[in-house]
Amino acid sequence: MRQSASRNLFTGVLAILLLGHALLAAAATREPVRARNGMVASASLHASEVGVQVLKNGGNAVDAAIATAFAMAVTWPTAGNIGGGGFLVYYGADGTSTTFDFREKAPLAATERMYLDADGNIPDNINHDSILAVGVPGTVAGLALAHERFGSLPWRKLVAPSVRLARDGIPISWLLHDSFKGRKSRWDRYPSSAKVFLKKDGSLYEPGDTWKQPDLAKTLRRIQKDGRDGFYKGKTAELIADFMANNGGIITLEDLARYEAIEREPIRGTYRGHEIVSMPPPSSGGVVLVEMLNILEGFDLASMGHNSAQYLHVLTEAMRRGYADRARYLGDPDFNEDMPLARLTSKEHAANLRNSISLTIKSESDPQQFADRYESPETTHFSVVDKDGNMVSLTYTLEWGYGSHIVVEGAGFLLNNEMGDFNAQPGITDERGRIGTAPNLIRPEKRMLSSMTPTIVAKDGVPLFATGSPGGKTIINTTMQTILNVIDHGLNIADAVDAGRMHHQWLPDRTIMEKTGFSPDTKHLYEALGHKVREVGGIGAAMAIYRDPETGILYGGADSRAGDGGSASY
Repeated sequence: MRQSASRNLFTGVLAILLLGHALLAAAATREPVRARNGMVASASLHASEVGVQVLKNGGNAVDAAIATAFAMAVTWPTAGNIGGGGFLVYYGADGTSTTFDFREKAPLAATERMYLDADGNIPDNINHDSILAVGVPGTVAGLALAHERFGSLPWRKLVAPSVRLARDGIPISWLLHDSFKGRKSRWDRYPSSAKVFLKKDGSLYEPGDTWKQPDLAKTLRRIQKDGRDGFYKGKTAELIADFMANNGGIITLEDLARYEAIEREPIRGTYRGHEIVSMPPPSSGGVVLVEMLNILEGFDLASMGHNSAQYLHVLTEAMRRGYADRARYLGDPDFNEDMPLARLTSKEHAANLRNSISLTIKSESDPQQFADRYESPETTHFSVVDKDGNMVSLTYTLEWGYGSHIVVEGAGFLLNNEMGDFNAQPGITDERGRIGTAPNLIRPEKRMLSSMTPTIVAKDGVPLFATGSPGGKTIINTTMQTILNVIDHGLNIADAVDAGRMHHQWLPDRTIMEKTGFSPDTKHLYEALGHKVREVGGIGAAMAIYRDPETGILYGGADSRAGDGGSASY
């Protein structure tokens, strides 16, 4: 009788906690931006407005995405770029879906052990913090390929707004001021970077100042005029190659000329009657997302309660298993022909993993079997929907915020430091999260593994919503939780991206949980199941757009974590 009474008391207390959390969530409800004709949700309102203007001028979702991406290279330099790379997922109103891979590549001179000293260590973090960390950029090639396949407006019209923004300047916001200030010591290390991010006297730009980027404007003008060749050949390519040669880098004119973006078949899955279309390798995002959703499909998540302790426990266990498979199997498909993608994304594999989950205690991590390494959270994502319902989900990055912090002299743009996403220490896997498994070791012209997860959810062959997020390793879990918030918990798209988030990636063996969005009691109940928690201020910055298939009304959710970002629409 005592045990029964205790169970009843626990159940009653849990129900009260869940009800209290539900009321708390309801109080925080935010109305999404609504529109009928088109919408862009990004981290930069300037860039979103550029994209919407393209839609007003008769462009489609791909046109708007291209214009937005180039504009973000001017207005959102922490991650918007032409010197980095990323992924684009497209789902047309006619049911056509595809992806574009423009992830950076290792230079021809790269080697498996290029960052290691005689003792097998990486001195001074050179795989992240040096000119040797720069991969061959892919963004311009990827946008050009997407335009070739689906663009409707002339290329020059899509690049023109970014040229004007760089030439005429943008006002410095408090967010940009603070961001530049926090990196002043980095700008001072590189004269070519100080020339862009500091005034002529070496002082910081102040809020309200007009920030002009004349060298970047010239580079964008060459891209506007000559398309892909305006970056990978001619003047810009020569500036990159000369800068590399003069500063100890290894990217050459041949590296640039050989770079190609690739159109790839998406990773496809289903979840509770919805179609999931996401990015294939070298992004790990689509595979891990579908695998985790397959595991969770066997649980009644809605009845557990949104962000309850039991719900968070089940999510964590799915995350642990998905990220473990990520570490074991995934890398560049052009160098790893035997990746078991069909098995990893199958319902049968998920059922086997689901059967290993206990509802009363967490599982354990084994660093000798699985691990996952650090990946910078400084990425950016945006979503676009046009009046016909065509959707684009695009995530791109420089790796760290501002990438390598190195600007190409005379070209005005930042270089990435994506080589740090390779496994730089072959064979070393430990509880610190280092991983040395073979699929992601350095090879010339190989693309490094990524967690970027641009995703589109459809139903009955009609695209329903586009979503994605920055956040390094947390991206996959942020994208998944946004999808669950809509499908399982019925949140509107704005609440779905604003709701409290958590993250687990197998190793390190701890859960990262946002300080807000979870009650203290929920956290205590979750920890009672054996989980270790580290609280953080925020995880990711999802950008999503939902289209009502019956009315055609668009609902935008630009994550409130994004600062100056927002949805623009008409």
